[in-house]
Amino acid sequence: MTEKIQTSTPRGAFDLLMAGNQRFVTGSPEHPNQDAERRTLTAPAQQPFAVLFGCSDSRLAAEIIFDRGLGDLFVVRTAGHVVGTEVLGSIEFGVAVLGAPLVVVLGHDSCGAVAAACSALESGQTPGGFVRDVVERVTPSVLAARAAGRDKPDEILAEHIEHTVDLLLERSRVLGEAVAEGRLGVVGLSYRLADGSAQLVATRGLDAAVPITP
Repeated sequence: MTEKIQTSTPRGAFDLLMAGNQRFVTGSPEHPNQDAERRTLTAPAQQPFAVLFGCSDSRLAAEIIFDRGLGDLFVVRTAGHVVGTEVLGSIEFGVAVLGAPLVVVLGHDSCGAVAAACSALESGQTPGGFVRDVVERVTPSVLAARAAGRDKPDEILAEHIEHTVDLLLERSRVLGEAVAEGRLGVVGLSYRLADGSAQLVATRGLDAAVPITP
């Protein structure tokens, strides 16, 4: 099934994305834009409605958990969704060149990078190789969460997701200006591996309410 996407607003893109996640959660995916017609239509050019910056975890396949298809999402992934210059350049490309009105930071429970950062702080030992760099980039989020008295795993995860959202806007003038001008929304979502749901934990430039947790 080929679906014509007509949204160009941050809110419209967010609603479209979350509707797909709801279909995935309820076991009623439509698998839009995954046929030969869509392949042909998108061959000359792409116009994704969202940039998705997520963790590299193999259980976070973006087009599956949001029930989307070819040309819908511009996906960037790193372990623990840690930010580097390549990530910033890729996200800026999706927004400034491809015109996506939404950027999503997607984290998840049982994240190995977050767990490794917590473990490193407790034991004083960090992994070797370039894994050390990933852990060191997650560590500030863990420290900030604990300083605020938020030491539960889901609280630390939410802190890391929100920290990543703010880091994108702090480091990228392109993204910051797009949000200030109302052309872009940046949201943070926390994915639950067991039930497949994506919960909103942070929003910038989008009129969506973040649920209050007890």
